[in-house]
Amino acid sequence: MNIETIRDKLTRKNIIFFSFVLIFPLFMYAVDYITQLLSYQDIYLPTPSGDYILYIVVQVGLYTLLAVGLNIVCGFTGLLDLGYVGFYLVGGYTAGLLMTRLGFSYWVVLPLAVLNGALWGLLRGAPTLRLTGDYFAIVTFGFAELLFRIVKNEIWLIGDINGFVKNIPHITFFGIELKQNWHHYYHILILLGLVIYVTYRLQHSRVGRAWVAIREDEQAAASMGINVSRYKSLAFAVSAAIGGLGGAFLAPFGSLISAKSFEFWESILILCMVILGGKGSIKGSVIGAIILGSLSEILREILSNFPQFAGARYLIFGVILILLMRFRPDGLIFKRA
Repeated sequence: MNIETIRDKLTRKNIIFFSFVLIFPLFMYAVDYITQLLSYQDIYLPTPSGDYILYIVVQVGLYTLLAVGLNIVCGFTGLLDLGYVGFYLVGGYTAGLLMTRLGFSYWVVLPLAVLNGALWGLLRGAPTLRLTGDYFAIVTFGFAELLFRIVKNEIWLIGDINGFVKNIPHITFFGIELKQNWHHYYHILILLGLVIYVTYRLQHSRVGRAWVAIREDEQAAASMGINVSRYKSLAFAVSAAIGGLGGAFLAPFGSLISAKSFEFWESILILCMVILGGKGSIKGSVIGAIILGSLSEILREILSNFPQFAGARYLIFGVILILLMRFRPDGLIFKRA
């Protein structure tokens, strides 16, 4: 990205948007303060607390990071991955177990989780390089389900039932504990910005063009001299590394993890985000994650008051996807070759 490109991106609209993103926590706490002042005058506004809004925004940021990572395989190379949550799991348990059992610092386990995710991506990708379509999707589903069953049932490995890893230490930065939601907000913002930048650079490089060629016609790409196996493996590794990064963030964010956080439905939710935004588009993945991530957390809170409808949010997502396939089959933003 050269100076001219950066200058073109620095429009007034973009500057205002990024400024708002940077001061968003301050804005939410200011709203809280104003609401509190009004309550002294017996004026009560039905607004959720700023801290709760920040918590939801952090969750949405995490989903956005995962959606951008999954888009590398599903969008750039055109392969249907139903087991992306497996790499999310690998990163989460790598960070959680190393921090609780061995006392490693978060800043040490973060790159280890990323490398471990990339390693598992290569291991899963090696036997599936010649698979496409439904066969590839089935293998990815089986991979994620296998890891899920291991962490849920193998107590000797994890140390607790249902894959619970508890009392994960908070992140510390120069002796300061990063445990407030506004701390997590800026943390996930930095990680997300880094992931988007790396993905953008890859998309507009020779690697990205090779991925798109494989997506459009794998045999034609091979006949033009593109090493399909090599570029597919690279896509698997980068995508899995981003999933591991998300898992590493999740572990200290909630101070505990369990197998329930990595169920198959999480893969479906992340895949829905990519499809909603438009496969192959980074901006589309971000928009899809913001829409469905926000809706997911809102519905979770609403439906928590109605236990009999606890799983209805997935039905709502299904209806949204059906409508999308009917009226916008390529997603909200589709990146063409």
